[in-house]
Amino acid sequence: MFTNSSYMSLVKFLTSKTFFKHLALAVIAIVVLSFIMLKWLNITTNHGEFVVVPDLKGKSLKTAKIELNDLDLEFKLKDSANFNPNYPKFAIIEQEPKAGSKVKENRKIYLITNPSGYRKVKIPNILKRTFRQAKPQLEALEFKIGKITYIDNIGKDVVLGMKHKGKTLKPNTMLPLTSTIDLVLGNGNR
Repeated sequence: MFTNSSYMSLVKFLTSKTFFKHLALAVIAIVVLSFIMLKWLNITTNHGEFVVVPDLKGKSLKTAKIELNDLDLEFKLKDSANFNPNYPKFAIIEQEPKAGSKVKENRKIYLITNPSGYRKVKIPNILKRTFRQAKPQLEALEFKIGKITYIDNIGKDVVLGMKHKGKTLKPNTMLPLTSTIDLVLGNGNR
């Protein structure tokens, strides 16, 4: 606890010229340091200076790299999972930030490229199932039903075989999405 004499000496110090000199010096030092720090930040962060992100969609990775290097921007590739048939293979299909955005120099632009084709999917085992059961299964996996041929078999409309480009397929074979699968069905005759 404060005694009366220590309280009086504290009040005397706080009202002295020495205290006010030190307080004034501290305030001046804080103002000067703040001013220097703000100027340093403006210079090192290129305050108010921006680069406009170019539109890279549909361009090759090589062209994009040249354009981004000219603007002092960097790029990073993100995983390309979805094939887009509207763009050439390995062309850029998405970018972040978007074209026209204002960014700082050395900013990373994230690019997604078009893979070389659709991803591959296992063909389900539709053998010995009716066409009515097999068709929705194939279409759910984005396969297309191609030519249907019938052979003599007691199972009417039962899937007896699958082909892709004339080659016989087995269940669990990997095919790209949207591939066309031809089916061999039974005609109900012995």
